[in-house]
Amino acid sequence: MKKLIISSLVVLVCVFTNMALAGVPLNNLEGVGGIAFNPLAYTAGTAGDANSFLGENFSKPQIGIWNVHLHEVGIDWTTFGVAETLFKRVEVSFGHETIGWSNHKTIDKDNFGTKVLLLPEGDVLPAISIGSVWKQTTQEVFDTKNSGADYYLVGTKLVKALPIAVLLSGGVLSTQGQTLGVLGFNDQRKEVLFGNVDVLPLSNVAVGFEYRQGAHYDDFKNADYWDAHVAWFVNPNLTLVAAYVYTGDSKSTSKVGLGDGAVLSIQYAF
Repeated sequence: MKKLIISSLVVLVCVFTNMALAGVPLNNLEGVGGIAFNPLAYTAGTAGDANSFLGENFSKPQIGIWNVHLHEVGIDWTTFGVAETLFKRVEVSFGHETIGWSNHKTIDKDNFGTKVLLLPEGDVLPAISIGSVWKQTTQEVFDTKNSGADYYLVGTKLVKALPIAVLLSGGVLSTQGQTLGVLGFNDQRKEVLFGNVDVLPLSNVAVGFEYRQGAHYDDFKNADYWDAHVAWFVNPNLTLVAAYVYTGDSKSTSKVGLGDGAVLSIQYAF
């Protein structure tokens, strides 16, 4: 499995064109403009026709499809997300997740996101946004709730002064989610940190690392998540992503982890 993942990453790096890149943010696993787990401060969707009211104030939508295969625990996790931006400041998004789990009933989870761009990116200052994601799952454990909300503050900056461009992003997340909310929502609320680093060795290839701290409640402790990914901006509309993800030790008795696996994604911006 790991050899297959590495081979996929090498192929994506080696195959490239001179076409303009589609760019970030992508639709993350929950449909929000971001990378895989984390949101970015940038809002989703490309600008429409500047000569019309709708084109000026409503972006073209973008969609993202993810598949996460966590072989250690027999999970096949597929998501679909769509997002667009209103009045160049407010991103609205929807994501649906289907988690097929060996010897378990299939879990469905819906996510409704809102992001507000407080500060556009400048020459020195990063873009800064706040956001929320209301979530509902069909699975509950330990008498948890089946719905809850995340709130976040995130800053994102594309540094162009270096020999190669570097995208830096980080923030704080307030959450009740157990396994991102897939396994229900805790009565407690905890604040955790998240961050992304991506470099662009080519104009249409990004290579990066993503980290999300796991929230620790009294009765349920999430493992930390991280992934290493490669994104290929095929053309101004299409992006392909391959990644290796680690979601914690699946055999741990102190934290809830789902092991490691392969991630593939197709992203399309209209």
